Amino acid sequence: MIRIYTDGAAQGNPGPGGYGTILKFNNHVKELSQGYRLTTNNRMELLAVIAGLEAIRKKGIPVTIYSDSKYVVEAVKQGWLWNWEKKDFKNKANPDLWKRFIPLYNSFKPKFVWIKGHAGHPENERCDELAVQAANSANLLVDEQYEASAL
Repeated sequence: MIRIYTDGAAQGNPGPGGYGTILKFNNHVKELSQGYRLTTNNRMELLAVIAGLEAIRKKGIPVTIYSDSKYVVEAVKQGWLWNWEKKDFKNKANPDLWKRFIPLYNSFKPKFVWIKGHAGHPENERCDELAVQAANSANLLVDEQYEASAL
C-alpha cells in the first residue's frame, strides 16, 4: 500500500503558503513541498493531496491518504465533491484544483483518513514542517489561478 501524508499552511488567508507531502511505499519515502506567494490554507491542503497522487508512478497499488484537512477529507467521504462537480463548482472555492484532483481520484480511488493536526502524529508534524518551510522559502511560486480569481 502507498501511504500519503499531507498538510498545507498559509500565513494569512490569503497569504504566503505551502504544502508538505510524504509518500511511503515499502521502505521508500519521498518528501514533496512547494511554496506560493499568495494562496489559502485550503488550496494548500488540496494541492498537497494532488502533488502526492501525481507523484505515484505505478498504478494498481492501493493508496491511503492521511490528512488533517476536513475540507478535503469530508468533501470526498461525504460526497460533496460530486455534487459540486455536477453544478460545475458554481460558487465553490478552488474549482481549478478540484478539477485537477478528480481524474487522479478516479485513477487511484484512494481511501481518505482524517487525522487530528498538531497532535503529535509524526508524519503529519513533518508535513507541517515542510509546508511552513515552503511558505517561508525565497522560491515562492505564483499561484496564477488563485491570484487571477482573487482580483
